Amino acid sequence: MSGERPFLNVHQAKAQPSATYRMMDRVASRRASGATVISLSAGEPDFDTPAHVREAAIAAIHAGHTRYTQVAGMRALREAVAEKFRTENGLEVGWQDTIVCSGGKQVIYNALAATLNEGDEVIVPAPYWVSYPEMVQMVGATPVIVSCGAASGFKLTPRALREAITPRTRWLILNSPSNPTGAVYTREELAALAGVLLDHPHVHVLADDIYEHLIFDGAAFHTIAAVEPRLQARTLTMNGVSKAYAMTGWRIGFATGPRWLLDAMEKLQGQQTSAACSISQYAALAALSGPKDFVHDTRAVFERRRDRMVASLNATPGLSCATPGGAFYAFASCEGLIGRTSAAGVKLDSDEDVAVALLNEAGVAVVHGSAFGLGPFIRIAYALDDASLERACEAIRRFCVSVR
Repeated sequence: MSGERPFLNVHQAKAQPSATYRMMDRVASRRASGATVISLSAGEPDFDTPAHVREAAIAAIHAGHTRYTQVAGMRALREAVAEKFRTENGLEVGWQDTIVCSGGKQVIYNALAATLNEGDEVIVPAPYWVSYPEMVQMVGATPVIVSCGAASGFKLTPRALREAITPRTRWLILNSPSNPTGAVYTREELAALAGVLLDHPHVHVLADDIYEHLIFDGAAFHTIAAVEPRLQARTLTMNGVSKAYAMTGWRIGFATGPRWLLDAMEKLQGQQTSAACSISQYAALAALSGPKDFVHDTRAVFERRRDRMVASLNATPGLSCATPGGAFYAFASCEGLIGRTSAAGVKLDSDEDVAVALLNEAGVAVVHGSAFGLGPFIRIAYALDDASLERACEAIRRFCVSVR
């Protein structure tokens, strides 16, 4: 049939594979062929999951907790999630106001799939996490991309938000700290955005707070439903254990929001995957209920790595990088390299060309900024040990110096 796919959903056909995973596949392929590659492409901490969390999972296995749980998550974990939202975020919620999913990505997809119809619109500030617009398109709605450049600190402004809202707008997706830029919204900035949203009661907010605990320079974290309580009834506040507790592979995300929305998400999940893995739920319970030393210690490490990475990038010809306020990404402009030629004779006409040449010629994997909706930039994940980061910085510098 010459590669035809007669049963592929039209909306799925429009979706593109994740640029991050495409780069990870390229890295795996090069390593399989014997090449040495330092990967700064994956968005996951390089630390092991805390010992007490791993031990809780092992104990759950030995105790026989290997069966299905309730679709929305076991009650003990949902109570811990509610306690987290109350104590850390100032949201007055009970365990019934929560849902547990197989990763933060499923939280977001379920919310969109449960609420969006053909012709609906979702405001997605750019730069954005690569999956936001793809998920919107996969459920038949339209992503409305709002460019938020370096001049605004890569953050959405009240004016830009107001101009993007139409009668068809159903959601605003707000990610702080941001993947890919590390931008962090202040309380005042969230309050200003909330002021616009109060004038448009048909618009709901999806607050992706997955990097909440990775904020630097002593800054405080704020989430929009706590800043403006009048928005809580139409805000889904999403979080998880993947970034803060180095539990990316455990696949546990969770959220709080209005019960009508959580009920719709639970119905969808019940016919889709059912509950998240029971062992992972017990591990997440240990993470949320146990000591938080790991979170504080790793944040300090990431802040130190950020400072080293940003300093190196700004000392490298052709690159420049603002200091991110959180997460573990540097979003560096590579405008100074565009239009030039690499040492291997490759014309660098785009940030994707830069990323590919860095992989092929310097053995360093990054992701091009255009995949996140804004070029010419490259996203560098500095969630890697210090020695590897030093080698990566030097390899990037040599590559850029050799560009002619």
